[in-house]
Amino acid sequence: MTSAIPASLPSGILFPEEVLHSEWFAVLATFVAINTLMYAALAVAKILPKVHPSAWIRTRNQRSETRSIHPDALAVTKDRDVLRSPR
Repeated sequence: MTSAIPASLPSGILFPEEVLHSEWFAVLATFVAINTLMYAALAVAKILPKVHPSAWIRTRNQRSETRSIHPDALAVTKDRDVLRSPR
């Protein structure tokens, strides 16, 4: 049976088992894991469309009637309100 590690590798490339079970290596591995999760979450958040919570809530500053020069322009009313109308 052949060895998985070639004999031509110089010493020091692979860590000995004591290093892999040391406390500082566990701390480093934890930091790398958290950093990877944060990077993945930021990448997913960048792909998703922006969320504008202010568009979900009607404020007093929104008119219930249109004041446009175009008489056919839509105004936000209770029956035309996209967020509150039954679908």
